Amino acid sequence: MDSIPAPAAPSGHWRATQMLLVATLFWGVSFPVGKALLETQQKLLPGLTPWFFSALCLTYRFALAALIFGACLGRSLAGLTRREIGQGVSLALFGSGGLLFQMDGLARIPASTSAFLTQLYCIMIPAWLALRRRQWPSATTLACCLLVLAGAAVLSGFDWRALHLGRGEAETILGAALFCGQILLLEHPAFAQNHMGRTTVVMFAATSLACLPVAVLTATRASDWWRAYASPACVAFLAVLILLCTLISYVLMNYWQARVSATEAGLIYATEPVFASFFALFLPARLSSWAGIHYPNEQLTWCLLVGGGLIVAANAWLQVQNASQAKS
Repeated sequence: MDSIPAPAAPSGHWRATQMLLVATLFWGVSFPVGKALLETQQKLLPGLTPWFFSALCLTYRFALAALIFGACLGRSLAGLTRREIGQGVSLALFGSGGLLFQMDGLARIPASTSAFLTQLYCIMIPAWLALRRRQWPSATTLACCLLVLAGAAVLSGFDWRALHLGRGEAETILGAALFCGQILLLEHPAFAQNHMGRTTVVMFAATSLACLPVAVLTATRASDWWRAYASPACVAFLAVLILLCTLISYVLMNYWQARVSATEAGLIYATEPVFASFFALFLPARLSSWAGIHYPNEQLTWCLLVGGGLIVAANAWLQVQNASQAKS
């Protein structure tokens, strides 16, 4: 696994779109699985802050992903370059910073507001590119971005009347800006020649190290670190998060995103709450019956149908536009 061959140019864009959708699909799985893990751990260790469980999960999740993927790369890791280290560490700092600000913001504002404000990176990406290139994005791109924001607002049940710029809102917007930076880093020309396998291993390891201090500071005793995973269900949930939501998803993202524009990638990633809402319709009850917790399924609502429909329509519109431009 010394290198991964680049796809052929004519089919590369569509293939990349498919792979990024698969990555986003598995990130959608992480929401019900992550919540089931948190519910199970709070039952095992009542009284500990959710910050500890979240930081500990991220620490274990990315550290084990780094070890597994590093083992897959084998001797190829010996060719690690400074640029690959720089990109991997930068991706980790943007990603972990975005997650931590989003988590702290979520503790202070409604979940619907957090879900909507997080999607602002869809607008931040084309806005940043427009400023850098001094060129307005196309009307289709703007329309698709607005459709995604409208879909996110409907899907999350966002209440405009409840919006005000407090600490929670500001932290969530900052988190969205950091996610925007993470997406833009993957298409930066300075890293075009990087081996994305080695870069990904660095990103996994650096993300784990970035989350480690939070886990250390929020633990009450050393035994909390293994007692939080004293249940077979917790171990299984962590394994799913490592395999599907980290190894597969981030490897696909880091390798394939360079084959689409950053704006298009942001719109594809905006389907994550659609997938999360879909899985929440049937996974929670199954996970609950195995872990012995009470985590009911969510109900199919018009918000999911309309909001999800707008987000999917925006992505379909953009793909049709890209296909027509490729033919002309």
